[in-house]
Amino acid sequence: MIDPLPGDIFRKGQVLNNTYEIEGVLGRGGTGEVYRASNRITGRVVALKALKRELSANAGYLELMKREEEMRNISHDAVVRYTDCSQTGDGHVYLVMDYVAGTPLSEWLEQGGASPRDLLVVAHRVAEGLVATHERKIVHRDLSPDNIILRDGRPEEAVIIDFGIAKDSSTGARTIVGKEFAGKYEYAAPEQLHGQAEPRSDLYALGASLLATFRGRIPDVGTSPGEVVRHKERRIDTAGVPEPLKTLIDDLTRPDPAQRPPSAAAVVKEIGRLLQPGLAKARQNGRGTKPGWRPWLAILPLAVLAVLAGLWFLGAFEGLSPASLPIATPYKLTAGVDAQGRPTLAGFAPDAGQQETILANFARTVGLAPPDDALTLAQGAPSEKWAQDIDAFFAAAIPLDEWKLEVADRTVRLTGLAPDTAGREAAVSRFNAAAKAAGYQPIIRIAAGPRDLSPDQLKPLIVPLQTCGPLLVQPPESGTFPLGSTISVRGNVTSSSDIEALQQTLAPHVGDRELRFDATVLNSQLCVVQELLPDAPQGQMTIVLGYGDRSEPNMSGIYSVGDNPVIDVLVPATLDKGYLWVAIADVTGNLFNVLPNIKRPDHALAQIGTVANGMRTIRVAYPTAEGAADPAKLSFAVDATFGRSLIIVMQTDQPLFPQLRPTTESTKSFAEDLRAVIAAGRVSILSMTTRLLDTRN
Repeated sequence: MIDPLPGDIFRKGQVLNNTYEIEGVLGRGGTGEVYRASNRITGRVVALKALKRELSANAGYLELMKREEEMRNISHDAVVRYTDCSQTGDGHVYLVMDYVAGTPLSEWLEQGGASPRDLLVVAHRVAEGLVATHERKIVHRDLSPDNIILRDGRPEEAVIIDFGIAKDSSTGARTIVGKEFAGKYEYAAPEQLHGQAEPRSDLYALGASLLATFRGRIPDVGTSPGEVVRHKERRIDTAGVPEPLKTLIDDLTRPDPAQRPPSAAAVVKEIGRLLQPGLAKARQNGRGTKPGWRPWLAILPLAVLAVLAGLWFLGAFEGLSPASLPIATPYKLTAGVDAQGRPTLAGFAPDAGQQETILANFARTVGLAPPDDALTLAQGAPSEKWAQDIDAFFAAAIPLDEWKLEVADRTVRLTGLAPDTAGREAAVSRFNAAAKAAGYQPIIRIAAGPRDLSPDQLKPLIVPLQTCGPLLVQPPESGTFPLGSTISVRGNVTSSSDIEALQQTLAPHVGDRELRFDATVLNSQLCVVQELLPDAPQGQMTIVLGYGDRSEPNMSGIYSVGDNPVIDVLVPATLDKGYLWVAIADVTGNLFNVLPNIKRPDHALAQIGTVANGMRTIRVAYPTAEGAADPAKLSFAVDATFGRSLIIVMQTDQPLFPQLRPTTESTKSFAEDLRAVIAAGRVSILSMTTRLLDTRN
C-alpha cells in the first residue's frame, strides 16, 4: 500500500455501506483510486476501485464500470473475481473485487526483465484467463504488465486484473479512456487506436507485454498521436529475443488482426506445446514446427496419419516391421467418463500387446469396453512402459465423478469433478504421485462438487449452529446452486466465532462455490428479542438515521461518543391503517418503549407524524435541544456504553399491548410479554422492520 493523502476519496478505518472497512490505498489515478479493504462480516480481504464523485455521475465512466462489473460471471483462477458494484451515500461509485496478493508483472519489468521460460509460463496462464473472458464476449482492452499479478510471485499463478480507470502511473504507461478506447498506447493493438477492439486485440497486448517485460523497459511508441499510429502500423522489433519466445511475440503482435492466432485457446495450445520438455530447445536448434494456428499445416499430417492407420487395419502393412509404423507427434491418448457416465478413449499405442493392455485396463477400470478401433498403432511413444503409465493414470482418475485424461508426449492433463473438496485433494495427491513416478509433467484442473446443491441439503448443517434466531439461505434462481455460484447465508449470530464455525462446517460440503455470510453479530440480550420477533412481512416502512446537529443522513448507522442520533420512521401516506409500535433494545439489557409510552400515548398511524410529498415522517428520537425543551420527545447522546442497539418498528391492526408500558424496562420482560401476545393471536402484525444502531469509541 502507499501513503494516504488528504484528498483521498476514502480514509483508513472508514466503513462503506456498513460492510467494507478501508485498510489503505493501493493506487491512484486521474479518475479514481484503488483501496485494500476487509469485509467486516466475513473477514475476506478485497480490493475496491472507486470513481471520483464528479465522474460517478458521468455516463461514459459508469458504462466502463458496469462493463467491468459484468466480469463477475467469470469464474477462473487466472481472472480476478468481481463480487459487487455499489455507491456510497455521498455519491462515489465503487467496484468490489478479490484482492490478489503478489507481484505485478510490471515489477519484473522495472527490475530489468525476466527469463524467457518464466514469460512463457506467464503467457500460458494469461491466455487461459483470456479464453474464459472471451467466451463471455468480454475484451479486456487494457492488458499490460501492471494488469497481470503473479500470485505469491509465481509465474504459473498469474492473474489478470483490471484496475482500469484508476491506474497508478508509476510505471510510465499512459492510460486513455474514451467512448471507444480504453487502453495504453504502449500495449494497445493498432485497431484500438481507431476505436475497434476484438479478442485478438488482447493477444496483441499480451505479446507487447511479454516483450516489454523481457527487455525490462516500456515500449517507445512515440510522443504524438501521429507517431503512435505510424509505429503501430509496423511490426514490433523483437531482435535479440531468444526462441521460442521471439516467434510467439512475433505472431501475437502482427499489425493485421487476421494474421494473429485465431483465438486465445490456440495460444494456450501452442504455448503448452512449447513448454513440453525438450521441445523449446528443439525449436532453438531449428527443428521445431511453426505454431498451430495455421490450420492447413496441421490437417495434412493428421489426414496422412488417418490414411495410414486405415491401411494398417485393412492389412496393407502386414509383415512389415514395427519401424514401418507411422510416427505420431505429439504422441497422444485421451480417455474419460463424462457427466452422463459415457466413456471415451482414443489415441496411440506402440504395438499390439500394449494396445490390448490399454483396452483391457480401461474396460476393467471404467466397467465398459471401448470400441476395438479406439487406439491406433504408431511409433513415437515417450515411454517403453506406455501402457503401464496409462493404467496408473486411469487408476488415479477413476474415483472422480467425471474426468478427462489427456496425455501428449511427457505432459499429462487431468480435468474432472470430484464429489467434494476432500475428494479433490485426494485426487490431486494420487495423480501427482502417479505422474512423478512415471516421469510426466502433470497439469491438474479438478473442480470440487457436488455438481448440484440445494438449500435443503445445507439446512441440517446450519440449524445446529444457530445462536441468535434462524439463519436463512438465499434461494438460488434455478432451485440448486451450480458450480461457481455464491451461497448467501443471512441472519444474526452472537459472536464472530459463530461465522467461523459456519464457514468450517459448510466449506467441505459446498465444493467450488463461494460462501457469503450476511450475518450480524448481536449480544445475547438482543438475540432474546430477535428470536421472538414474528415472521412478519417487511412492508413499506423505512428507518432513517441522522444527526441532531447537522442535516446529513447517517448511512452506516455508526455513531461515536457525543453524537446525537435522530431516528425517523418513513411510511407511505397511503399506509394509514392500524397502529405503530417502536422500541429500542440496547446493549445493557434495557428496552425503551419509544412509541407509545406514557408521554406519547398516540400511536394510530393516521394521527401521528407529518405528511409531505406522499410520505409520512414520524420522528421517534429528536435532537437533544428539542428533548430538553419537551420531555415527551426522546433524545439522547452516545456515551461510553458501546455496542449495537436494535430499533424495532411494528405495524399492527390493534394496539400491541392492552395498556401502556413503562418507558424503560428489561429486555427479558418485554420479550416474555411479546411471546404471550403472539401466542394468544389477539393482535395481527401487518408489517415489521428493524435496523441496528452501532455506537463506537
